[in-house]
Amino acid sequence: MIRRIAVAALLLGVGFAQEDPTSRMEQVVQSYVSAKQFMGSVLVAREGKVLLSHGYGSANFEWGVPNSPTTKFRLGSITKQFTAACILLLEERGKLKTDDLVKKYLPNAPAAWDKITIYHLLTHTSGIPSFTGFPDYASTEAVKTTPEKLVERFRDKPLEFQPGEKWNYSNSGYVLLGYLIERISGQGYSEFVQQNIFDPLGMKDSGYDSNSAIIPHRAEGYTAKPKGLEHAGYIDMSIPFSAGALYSTTEDLLRWEQGLFGGKLLSASSVQKMTTAFKSNYAFGLGVRDDKGHKVIEHGGGIEGFNTQLAYYPDDKLVVAVLGNLNGGAPSAIAAKLASVAHGEKVVLASERKEVTVSPNILAAYVGTYELAPNFQFVITLEGDHLVSQATGQSRIPIFPESETLFFPKVVDAEIEFVKNDKGETTHMILHQNGHVTKGVKVAEPQKTQ
Repeated sequence: MIRRIAVAALLLGVGFAQEDPTSRMEQVVQSYVSAKQFMGSVLVAREGKVLLSHGYGSANFEWGVPNSPTTKFRLGSITKQFTAACILLLEERGKLKTDDLVKKYLPNAPAAWDKITIYHLLTHTSGIPSFTGFPDYASTEAVKTTPEKLVERFRDKPLEFQPGEKWNYSNSGYVLLGYLIERISGQGYSEFVQQNIFDPLGMKDSGYDSNSAIIPHRAEGYTAKPKGLEHAGYIDMSIPFSAGALYSTTEDLLRWEQGLFGGKLLSASSVQKMTTAFKSNYAFGLGVRDDKGHKVIEHGGGIEGFNTQLAYYPDDKLVVAVLGNLNGGAPSAIAAKLASVAHGEKVVLASERKEVTVSPNILAAYVGTYELAPNFQFVITLEGDHLVSQATGQSRIPIFPESETLFFPKVVDAEIEFVKNDKGETTHMILHQNGHVTKGVKVAEPQKTQ
């Protein structure tokens, strides 16, 4: 449910032709399995043809049960696209409009919400702060609650900005959407999703997760600790609600993508609305961006014991689903690499990178502070004969040269590229992360020590 930023990147070279990419896809996934960074299920399909569908590692370590394509995983924030689709179904049925004010359906809402529309909630532009970031969240996530009480947690908090002005990821906004679905439809959220999405699309292995129900073939969630794997912490599934409480399988997510983009669920105009980004490349429960010339519609998820990634490339109807029952950034990195392989692009794995020698004068030119986003910087320092990077709020990590401009850390799968102007001055760096390309402008030179 909670978005986590992980430094995990890929190196993309010149394109090449591959008749059968499946073996390379297996190598990509196995590289993360061998590094003990991933276990779960993976599916890749293009034009309805499955290229890869396999389980890796254990669904339950205590019983030695392996993961498979029918293993059920918590989705985390992949849930949000289902919530958005429910809103659009209600709009098609004349029950609401996405530009309606929230107060039309919640007349007792605080005055601060006077200008907030359903559209703002869908696009994370309402300004309502995310309750998962509140100081008391850790102490409350194990306590069963109701949608009404969830809304009470954030209804009287000050807005972070005026509605529509900015973008900030808000689980509160999607909890509020689920609450609206219940009030407007007269059904519980889980019931509405089941009857209006899962059942019509034949998604028999999907549902609203439960802490008490017996759910066959459900994976246990794990987290990595210094001494090995442990069961992930407890979260009552009433907490993530419509922002992150659903479960599914890779096979069912293929049915979902084919149903959504195949016109089996929503009208073409609703799908267009759902996949049109407003701010920060975000549409309705989905991110929409360009991936090296390929449009991709995607979302990830993270919740106790599980990390997930689901991507759809409409140009060639490519679906990539990676569901993991081990917390960490591997699923998004794997998904990006698998898409690159499917598109005939060269992918270099971390184990295949070779360190080269670079002159100290060249290394010194890269030292400085680079701003990738407001309040998020990379500080590059020179220590001995190698560079060290430190992102805001993260540990210091040595980086090593693959070439005079391209560097990689050995402890995580990431790459940093330095760019110079025609005067030979370093102007910015580029972070390649899970298929994303993020530019960091050099804003400061380091102070010289005496």
